[in-house]
Amino acid sequence: MYAALKQYLDRWLFQLRGPQSGVIVLVQRRVFILPTRQGIVFGAVLVLMLIGAINYGLSLGFVLTFLLVAMGFNAMIYTFRNLANLRLSATRTQPVFTGEKAHFTVCIDNPGEADRYSIGLTKDRQEVTFVDVPARRLAFASIGIPAVRRGLLRPGRLTLFTRYPLGLYYAWAYLELDTQCMVYPRPAPPGLPLPSAESNAGQGAQRGQGREDFAGLRPYHPSDSPRHIAWKAAARGQGLLTKQFSGRADTELWLDWGQLPPHMHVEDRLSHLTRWVLDAHALGMGFGLRIPGKTIPPGAGVAQSARCLETLALFEIPHDPGHDQSA
Repeated sequence: MYAALKQYLDRWLFQLRGPQSGVIVLVQRRVFILPTRQGIVFGAVLVLMLIGAINYGLSLGFVLTFLLVAMGFNAMIYTFRNLANLRLSATRTQPVFTGEKAHFTVCIDNPGEADRYSIGLTKDRQEVTFVDVPARRLAFASIGIPAVRRGLLRPGRLTLFTRYPLGLYYAWAYLELDTQCMVYPRPAPPGLPLPSAESNAGQGAQRGQGREDFAGLRPYHPSDSPRHIAWKAAARGQGLLTKQFSGRADTELWLDWGQLPPHMHVEDRLSHLTRWVLDAHALGMGFGLRIPGKTIPPGAGVAQSARCLETLALFEIPHDPGHDQSA
């Protein structure tokens, strides 16, 4: 009952109808205003001043009281107008990893002739960003939201507010933008050696001193040539690893779900695969990805890395009664 009533009030009073795409215009019905604590104290002082002026018959007291009342009403109008008729839209968000902050940016367009000052953007008042929007210009306000789990993250309800010019009133508007951020799995700590490359026929590629194809990395041995050490990996704190080459041109590097221990938890598997994707991309290697229900053919470059990371972020355990979730 309470939830239904709250949902009705949100839809009727605050004009909330779920995520909205395109441009959101803050018409007068979407802007709300109330006095702040300072505004309430200011009003109480005016009442005391009026009582004193009436009690003692002070003409100058009446003048000062009504002058301050007029100033208070003007402040209310300016606070309301500081938000009214702004045009809001969402910009593209950059993917993040679990545990990081997803930054959602709102484009604020001021089509009017007056500058707008001290416009705040917040999410549950955990973080606040203030911007000024010149007349007929754009400004961008960004808010960070913790990404606590992988998948698609929506910002939810955001609040645009202002207390300009005197801080006596608080005007605000709710907005729920139709945007989302891709949250990749948290990568495992650096230092995990990449799996061995395999042939197109599915058999392990024979290691040799050939230099036709890069086949992967393995732990460093004192007898290895310094030319084969992955110095970039060492600079990132992954320790000394040796590049492996195959003398055949038909080998491929597969990042396979089945290469991980059977008892490993699903999220730990995704973290390991994420680390492998990042390391393989950093080394400029071509690779493919195999997970239950999906296979991504071998490829290289930023697009391949992003495709694999997105697949890992959206992975769901197949709904199979006989499927082992840890497998």
